[in-house]
Amino acid sequence: MTVQLEHPADEIKRLQCCINDLVSLLALPAMWSGSKPGDIVHTLVDSLLRMLDLDFVYVSLTNLVDAAPSEAVRVAQSHEQMFRPRELCAFLNRWLGDDPQKPYLRERSHVGDEDVSLVSWPLGVQREIGVIVAGSGRADFPRDTEALLLGIAANHALTGLQQARLLAEQKRVADELDQRVAQRTAELAAANEVLRNEVAERRRAEEALAASEHNLRLMVDSIPGLVSLLSPAGDVECVNPQLVEYCGRTLEELRHWGTSDTFHAEDRRRVVQLFARSMASGNPYDFEARLRRFDGVYRWFQVRGLPVRDANGRIFRWCSLLTDIDERKRAEDALKRSEALLAEAQRLSRIGSFSWRVETDEIRFSEQLYRIFELDPDVPVTFEQIGSRVHPEDIPLLTEKMDLARRDINDHEYGIRLRMPNGSIKYLRTKSYGIRDRDGRLEHIGAIQDVTEHRLSEEALARARSELAHVASVASLATLTASIAHEVNQPLSGIVTNASTCLRMLAMEPPNVDGARETARRTIRDGNRASDVITRLRALFSKKDTIAERVDLNDATREVIALSLCELQRSRVILRSELAGDLPLVTGDRVQLQQVILNLLRNASDAMNTVHDRPRELLIRTERDEGDRVLLSVKDAGIGFDPQTADRLFETFYTTKNDGMGVGLCVSRSIIESHQGRLWATLNDGLGATFSFSIPQGPDGATGADTNRDMRTSAVADTDAA
Repeated sequence: MTVQLEHPADEIKRLQCCINDLVSLLALPAMWSGSKPGDIVHTLVDSLLRMLDLDFVYVSLTNLVDAAPSEAVRVAQSHEQMFRPRELCAFLNRWLGDDPQKPYLRERSHVGDEDVSLVSWPLGVQREIGVIVAGSGRADFPRDTEALLLGIAANHALTGLQQARLLAEQKRVADELDQRVAQRTAELAAANEVLRNEVAERRRAEEALAASEHNLRLMVDSIPGLVSLLSPAGDVECVNPQLVEYCGRTLEELRHWGTSDTFHAEDRRRVVQLFARSMASGNPYDFEARLRRFDGVYRWFQVRGLPVRDANGRIFRWCSLLTDIDERKRAEDALKRSEALLAEAQRLSRIGSFSWRVETDEIRFSEQLYRIFELDPDVPVTFEQIGSRVHPEDIPLLTEKMDLARRDINDHEYGIRLRMPNGSIKYLRTKSYGIRDRDGRLEHIGAIQDVTEHRLSEEALARARSELAHVASVASLATLTASIAHEVNQPLSGIVTNASTCLRMLAMEPPNVDGARETARRTIRDGNRASDVITRLRALFSKKDTIAERVDLNDATREVIALSLCELQRSRVILRSELAGDLPLVTGDRVQLQQVILNLLRNASDAMNTVHDRPRELLIRTERDEGDRVLLSVKDAGIGFDPQTADRLFETFYTTKNDGMGVGLCVSRSIIESHQGRLWATLNDGLGATFSFSIPQGPDGATGADTNRDMRTSAVADTDAA
C-alpha cells in the first residue's frame, strides 16, 4: 500500500495544532478541579467538538452524582439541521447496546440521512462511569492523532468525574457529620474519623494534582520543539530541556529574556511590545524574531503563544512554542533576490515571461512583458488586448499556434510582429511549452524576446555586407582588365575581318553571295560571343538584390573559368577542373556564388605568383558532400599559409598580399553563410592550400544536365599576343 506523505509545511502545521490541542487537554484537569460533573461534561464535549472538528459529541453517564444529567450531546452549528439531539440520543443508545464487555466501538453508520463515522470511548474499564461517542462525516475519522486526543480526553474526563464524585461524597459526608454533631455529640468520634478520611482524600487529590502537573511537565519535555510555560503575568515558569540546550542558559537566565540578548537587539523592543500587548489583552501572540543560540549565532524563529483558561475563563497559564524557521527565511530572502534579479535580467535582455492556463484562459505577464506590449500592468491581460497589439498579418499565425496549444501540442517557437499605437513595429521571438499541474490541467509557459533592435541590426549588417561584396567585386575588375580586353578584342577583331571579307566578296564580278553569306554568319557569331562576354561581366559586377534560384554549380563554375581563363594563362597557371556529372542543383544567388568562385580562383592564382621551381597547377573540383550538400574546392600549389594565422584568414581587412584589401575572403564567407553553408581553408599534404565551401542541395535533389569532364588547359605567356 502506498502512503501519501503530506507536504512538510502541512505536516508541521498539523503537528503544531495537535500539540496545541494536547496542551489544552492537559490543562483540563486543572480546570475541572472542584467542578461539578455537569460542568465537566459540558467542557469536555465543547472542547472535543472544537479540537477534532466533529459533527457531534455524545456523553452518557451512569451512577449519577449531584443531579448531573444522564446524557449530554453537542451538535456542530453547521449540522444542527441534520441531527436532532433527541433522535440522536435514542439512536446512539441503540448503537451502544448494553454489553459492557464491548467498551470500544468504531464503525461507519447511517444516522438519519447522513453517513457518519462513529467511535466510542468508555469512561471506566466497563463503562462504570459512562461512555463518550464522537461522530464525523469524514470517512478517515478518527486519524491516529484524533484517536490519541480522544483517548486522553476520556482518561482525564474519567479522572475528573471520579474526583467530582469523591468531592460530592465528601460534601455529603461533611453534611452528615454536621448534622450528627448538631444532633448527637456522642457520635463525635465517628465524625472525627470521617474528617480524617476527608483530609486523606484531599491529600490524595493534591497528590493527584501534583502528579498531573508532573505528567504535564514530562509531556512538555518530550515535545520535539522549544516549549516554555508562562504564568498569567508572562513570567517564565518552566522550559523544556530542548530550549535550555539551544540557548545554553539556565531557567533563571531565560526569565530575563526581555532585557538580555536572548533575542536580537533589532527585534527585542518589538518582541517586548507584542508580548506585553498579548498579556494585557489575553489574545494569542504570533511573531517572528531572531533567537540567540548557545554559540552566539542568531536564527529566525516563529514564536506562538496560547493562553490556557480555567472553567471561569481566567488565564492560569501561557503555553509558548518556538519553531526554527531560519532556513525558510533564508529561502524566502533568496527567492525575493532571485525574483528581483530575474526581473532586472528580463529588462536588460528585453525578455518577458508569460503563463496561460488553457482551461480558464487566464494569462499572466511579467513586468518586462507588460513593457514590451505597452499594456497597463494593473489591468488583467486578455486575448483581446494581445490581439490589439499583434500585426494583422500575423494574427493567423498566432491563432494557429493557440489552436495547436489547446490540442496539447507542445514546444512552439515562432516570430510575430507587434504594431504599436504610434504605428511603430516590434519584432518578437516566442518560445513556449506546455505542462500539466497535479490535477492534470494544461498550462503553457514561455518567454518572449523583443528582437527589434537585433532585427534592425541584421538588416543594417546585410546592407553593409552587400555594399562590401559589391566593392570587392568592383575591386576585382581592375585585375581582370587585361583578360576582359582580350576576351572582347578577339570577337571584335573577327567582326572587322569578316566584315571586310564580306565587302570584298560582294564587290567581285559576279558577287560571291554564298561566301558573303557565310562571312556574315561568322560576323554574327563573333558579335554574340562579344555580347556574352559583356553580359557575364555586367552580371558579375552589377549591384542587384539577392535572387534565390536553382543553380547548376558546374555551369556557374564554367562561366567563371571562361571569364578568368585569359588572366590565368597570362599568369602561366595550369588549370584543371573535375566537375561531378551527377552534381545536384543548389538554391541560391548565382551571381554571388560566382563571385565566391572567382575570388577563390584569383587567390589561388596569386598564391602561385612567386612559384618558379614547379608547375603552377590549380585544380577546381565539384562533388557531393555528406548530409545532402554540394562541395566545391580550389586547390593550388602555392606557398600555403601560416597555420597559426588560419583563424584570421577570413577576418575583415586581414590580407597576406602586399596590394590586397583583406575583404575578399570575408565577403566570400558571408555569402556562403547566407546560403546556410560554410567556407574553410586547409593546408595540402604537400605544397599549397585548398579552399572549400559546402552548401545544401536543392529541395528536390535534381542534378545538372552536364556530365563530368576533365579539362586540362595549359598556357605559357605569349608575348606577341600580349
